[in-house]
Amino acid sequence: MARLILKCPYFKGGSKRASAHLGNLVNYIATRDGVEKINIENGNLSSTTKQEELILQLIKEFPNTKNLFEYEDYIKNPTLENASEFISIAIEENFDKIGKRKNYVDYIANRPRVERMGKHGLFTGGDDNLVLSRIADEVVNHEGNVWTPIISLRREDAKRLGFDNAESWHNMLSYYAIDIAESLKIKPENFQWYAAFHNEGHHPHIHMICYSTDPKEGYLTKKGIEKMKSGFVKNIFGQELKEIYIEQSKRRDKLKEESREVLLKLISEMEKDTFQNSNVEELFIGFAERLKFSKGKKQYGYLQPKLKAMVDEIVDELAKDERISKAYGLWYEMRKEVLNSYIDNLPEPLPLSKQKEFKSVKNMIIKEADNFNKGIFSFEEITNDDIDIVDEEIDKVMDNRAEENTEFIELEGGNLDLTNEIEVSEDIAEDVYVRWSDDYKRACKFLYGTDDIVQDFKDALYLFQSEAEKGNALAMLNMGRIFADGLGVEIDMEESYRWYEKALNAFHKVEDKKSWKYTEYCTGKMYSQGLGTEVDYERAAYWLSLSAEEGYKFAEYSLGGLYYRGQGVEQSCERAFELYLKSAKQSFPYAEFELAKMYHDGIGTNRNEEESNKYFSSAFMGFKKLEKKSHDDKIQYRLGWMLQNGVGTEKDIGKAKEYYEKSARLGNTFACYSLAKLILAEENPEKEEVKKAIDYLKQTSDTGNQFAQYSLGKLHLNGEYVDKNILKALELFKLSAEEGNEYAAYQLGKLYLKGEDITKDISSAVKWLKLSSEKGNQYGQYLLGKIYLMGEGVPRDKKEAIKWFTLSAEQGNEYAQFFLDNMDKFYNPSVSLAVSKMFHHMSKTFEDNVPLKSSGVGVKIDSKLLKKLREKKMAQGHKKDDYEEQNLEL
Repeated sequence: MARLILKCPYFKGGSKRASAHLGNLVNYIATRDGVEKINIENGNLSSTTKQEELILQLIKEFPNTKNLFEYEDYIKNPTLENASEFISIAIEENFDKIGKRKNYVDYIANRPRVERMGKHGLFTGGDDNLVLSRIADEVVNHEGNVWTPIISLRREDAKRLGFDNAESWHNMLSYYAIDIAESLKIKPENFQWYAAFHNEGHHPHIHMICYSTDPKEGYLTKKGIEKMKSGFVKNIFGQELKEIYIEQSKRRDKLKEESREVLLKLISEMEKDTFQNSNVEELFIGFAERLKFSKGKKQYGYLQPKLKAMVDEIVDELAKDERISKAYGLWYEMRKEVLNSYIDNLPEPLPLSKQKEFKSVKNMIIKEADNFNKGIFSFEEITNDDIDIVDEEIDKVMDNRAEENTEFIELEGGNLDLTNEIEVSEDIAEDVYVRWSDDYKRACKFLYGTDDIVQDFKDALYLFQSEAEKGNALAMLNMGRIFADGLGVEIDMEESYRWYEKALNAFHKVEDKKSWKYTEYCTGKMYSQGLGTEVDYERAAYWLSLSAEEGYKFAEYSLGGLYYRGQGVEQSCERAFELYLKSAKQSFPYAEFELAKMYHDGIGTNRNEEESNKYFSSAFMGFKKLEKKSHDDKIQYRLGWMLQNGVGTEKDIGKAKEYYEKSARLGNTFACYSLAKLILAEENPEKEEVKKAIDYLKQTSDTGNQFAQYSLGKLHLNGEYVDKNILKALELFKLSAEEGNEYAAYQLGKLYLKGEDITKDISSAVKWLKLSSEKGNQYGQYLLGKIYLMGEGVPRDKKEAIKWFTLSAEQGNEYAQFFLDNMDKFYNPSVSLAVSKMFHHMSKTFEDNVPLKSSGVGVKIDSKLLKKLREKKMAQGHKKDDYEEQNLEL
């Protein structure tokens, strides 16, 4: 880790004292042979006896010089060159004790190897030329204290970070000066500073002169020195420090994972002789008993000393676990690596109970003990990782529903050359017919929009209705869709059903007159989706089979889906694969997509990644061609999904959003949901985008979509992007749960169980958790198991607890499995749960701030520092807008 050394001596205001002994020492050093020039050829020879005697004298007079880089180099390798460099820097570091102010100004401005900026090396903020004699007189005549900070780097660090030249130091100090003034307790408007860069051997360094124009102002404490050094470190080593913090964060995450394993092992071994830390439960119960009689706030800072000591003992007892101890040691080493940059003498390592970053663990122990005394049982929240899993599960279910319910129904024969495949008689039936007439085609163009025709739902409705009233079954089907999705009209499910029913009857009449693979396909699709009738998979399979037997690719695909899901037919993934393959060979992208999934997962066939990728890519290109012709919302949704997930094409969120938005404008609820989720998942979405996302969720929720209702409920529950409204969240969760959403039922159960935002209601909690659990939700099953195990608001029922824990554990819930393994060992389960929370909380305390990022060749000013600079500029008479922000990044 790179290091920086800061020394901050000063000349005391009004003092004329000078040490005669040190004065003679300066004279001796100044006149000895070889002090200014070293023969490089002889630099690697051993140091002379005189040099060694002088170094001993310097160390005796100035013990702090042992902390210098040069002294470290000399001790490691006592050569002529290293000895001379140490002697020179030791004199510089202590010039305040051996010299005069005027001499010091002249010395730092003109000494050998100073990097000159004009006639000398002295500079300050801005680009003004400095007159050396005037500055020297100014410093000499100043009646207050004058500080002379020296900042030293190793040569390799200075070169790597871009601080091996005067310009970089000038830029950095110009912006950091305000913070130096703050460390010296000097008002910005009174702060004066000068500096010079000495490009010295192995250790380039900067000399500064700092004082206040108000002689009575300014003082420097040990804390101020640490603050000043910390600021230099952040500005010079910021990027490297950030990398350390990133590594520290990785170790913290590892600790979090290990903490869960440690927790399970700790509790399971608590009552075993082999477990060496069996005092934890006893300590916790003892503390809880004493806490009953404590008055005032139940927080660590307000407790009596004896109670604080008991809390500390619990923390340190927990810290004895081998893995927690190891993780803490790693965390502390990383912390030392950062502290070492700006603190020379590091303090001794603290026990975990004394580490201030872990104070929250102490307060959590107190809270758990207080809850234990009140009979409030602890129920763990699901972790963030589990929440991510839940969201992934919901999205997966949503995608499956989308595949089932947004399957393509070919209505625009012209776009897919159906008119070339099928000869259609205009008098198939007296009052109804199937015809892709010119008006029907125009209506489709108005519905979806084309490159030449602007989307217009009203014109589409007018033409479809005209065609439908003439008896065109295709138009009737579209009328049903218009009222179902609210395209240019209010959503009216009754009117939608009426039109769908008319379309289904019309298809039957056409089919009765003459068997036809297209009407068989349409009839089968309407039964499978429950359009104008109840969902009837057996009838759907019958009609789709008739059409598929004639090699109709749309029917082959749809029938394949029924075999895959076992709907109306005996489930057979092999038969589904055969049908998808037949359809895919006719270049139907929906079938290609399903075929790719089956190759990928090895379902119905052997796993083949190459074939999977081939069919995914082919499906994507096929969907693009279809969308260009038909602008169908279902195809647009598919394209958006593939672009969002990088399936069959490169991942492109921007393009995915475009397709989702096109589909959403046509009322596709799955696209509305996906687009809303994408927007809200962005790091800092624009306000207008957030409003659009909320509107889409509401639109989808209003159609009865359980997933949108659940997502909207979560937003209201957490007050995220919308006002927090628990009653609204409850309403949405109930609507979603009643539609069969197990996660919404789980949320309801948890809310009623905790009783934080609403009145606690165990019977309601059990009702909703049972609904969730019966649908297979492992989290609901786990909570139910704990309720029955502990008898929380219900009679304690070990048998019922085992039932729900078993179901949850079978899905991989490790906590449920733990309870099953230790069911007979708990004499008081709530104590073990409290200990569990202690471990979870401990893993969350390893947090730290990322330091200011460094560019490596200068600094970028942050907003706080910018504000200070503006304040100083205004104090010096500049206008508020007189600072060019574009010049702040160097």
